[in-house]
Order: sequence, then structure tokens, then C-alpha cells
Amino acid sequence: MTKTVRTEDRSSDSLEGPAWLWIVAVIGAGVCLTASASAQTYPTKPVRYILPATGASEIVGRLIAQGLTEQLGHQVFVDVRPGAGSNIGAELGAKAPADGYTLTQLMQSHTVNASLYRTLSYAVLRDFAPVTRMTLSPLIVVVHPSLPVKSIPDLVKLAKARPGAINYSSAGAGTSTFLGAELFKAMSGVNLVEIPYRGGDAAQVAVLSGEVSVYFSPIATALPYVREGRLRGLAVGSAKRIPTLPELPTIAESGYPGYESSNWHGFAVPTKTPREIINTLHDAAIAAPPKTKTLKSLSTFMIPSGSRGQLLRGVHSSVNQNDPN
Repeated sequence: MTKTVRTEDRSSDSLEGPAWLWIVAVIGAGVCLTASASAQTYPTKPVRYILPATGASEIVGRLIAQGLTEQLGHQVFVDVRPGAGSNIGAELGAKAPADGYTLTQLMQSHTVNASLYRTLSYAVLRDFAPVTRMTLSPLIVVVHPSLPVKSIPDLVKLAKARPGAINYSSAGAGTSTFLGAELFKAMSGVNLVEIPYRGGDAAQVAVLSGEVSVYFSPIATALPYVREGRLRGLAVGSAKRIPTLPELPTIAESGYPGYESSNWHGFAVPTKTPREIINTLHDAAIAAPPKTKTLKSLSTFMIPSGSRGQLLRGVHSSVNQNDPN
């Protein structure tokens, strides 16, 4: 009797065991090699730099983009997307491919928005990988010349005599212009009414036209108007007086010790961006020809070292301080 041995042919069936693992390993290695090669040749095309705000943030952002262009050898073009307290631009950046070709400018507002807006499609700690922090810019309290005040004590006295009758413009809830004003209200006990606008440019125009009376403005955009007499500066939000307007006291000097309000700027990429690309961008930002003279003329200062750790720690600290939970 002949014994028949049946050999099972699995060539057309689903893969199992070692063969399946081997193919997965080969595919995975190929993906890793492709990503590594892309990171090593980065960049090979223009890079988008999303600006979620106008005003001083746009001025700083354009300078950063210019410096990156010079270092990377490819155009870094600016895409201005203001509105909703800088959330519109941030949401766009968070959803971008993690390939290093979309950079998003981060600022103070992005660390507090989770506590101000109930529904956000992004989370700054989850969706962004910080590249570097670049600049720090203090706020300045300016008023329309028609408002009969020349100092912070004058403003407080008038606001307390006319509660709810004096308004201030902001670039939106969560922005530095909003936070600076609200901190002042809390410390001074005055009732200034917020009038929010779509970005810093519109907020600045509102106080220039007299549509609103007060603006806690980024100093970079207010400085020319103060010098021309179209706005009256009352005090600055920095810890010390600034060289460009040494005659103006700080708000802390004006009766509110401990008050300090400035806006910082840095930029980030989507979380899953390869580390090699993040390092390339960081090195380019630090090596970029410094626009120190231009920034100083606007009382905006480069942050020494501009490390990734600085931005990451700053974001974590601010988010935790303002976590609604």
C-alpha cells in the first residue's frame, strides 16, 4: 500500500508566521530609509510659514522667515491667517503634513486658548513640536489723544469715575493685547470694556481712529504713532523702562508692582516631523543673520540661545498655568 503524503501549497493563501513578519520588516525598513533620505536632503522646495496674527507678530514673523530663507537656500514664504485669537492659523498648521514644509508661528495666545475656547481642533502640546523661541516684545498702554489722561493713575481715576464707559481694543480673546488689559483690570480694579477685533492691525486702527479709547499694544506697531503724536503712550508693560521710550514709566512703577506683560514669538512644526528636520530648522533659525538693529528699533528683543527647550518649557508652563481643568 502506497502512503500518500499531501503537501499543502500556501502560495496563494494569506501569509502567516515568519514570512509575514519578514515582509513587514522589509516594508518598514523601506519607509524609514525614505524618511531618512528626505530629512537629509531637506529642504528641496519652498517652505510655508503660517502667521496666525497680524500687527507686531506679522512684523516679527516676516523677519524670521527672511532669515530662514537666507539659511535654508529655499524661499520661506509667509501665509497670514489671522483671527479667532490666533486659532485659525494654528489649526491650519496643526493639520499640515509632518514633512517640515509648513512652519507655524507660536506666541503667548496659543498657550492660553484652551482655557478660553471650549472647542479647539488642536492642542498645542499634542500637535506641535517646538523648534525655537526667537523674540520677546513688551506691551505699551496707548490712548487716543482725545481721552483726557496722561498717565496710568489718570486712566485709573477716570475709569473708576466712569465705570464701563471706557473701552479698549484687543486682537481677540487670548492674545497678548487681551491678556495685558485683563491683568491690568484685575490689578487696578477698573472696568474697561473689551472690543475685540480680527487681528492686531484692526485693533490698532480702532484706537487710531478714536473708535476705542485704549489699547494694550505690542510696542512694535504703536511706536511710530506715539512718536508722531497720533497716540499717547502712558506706560510700558516690561519689567524695566525701554531704551526707545525712556521717558515712559513701567506699569509697575505707576502703582502696580509686579505687573509685567510681554509677547514672545517662536515657531513649531507638526508633532511627527522627523527630528533631523527639526534640528535643521533650529540651526537655521539660530544661525540666521540677526535682525537685531531692526528689532531693537521696535523694542523687540532676540532671546539669547533660542533653544528648543526654552520654547517647550515656556509652552508647558503657560498651558499648565491656564489649564481649565
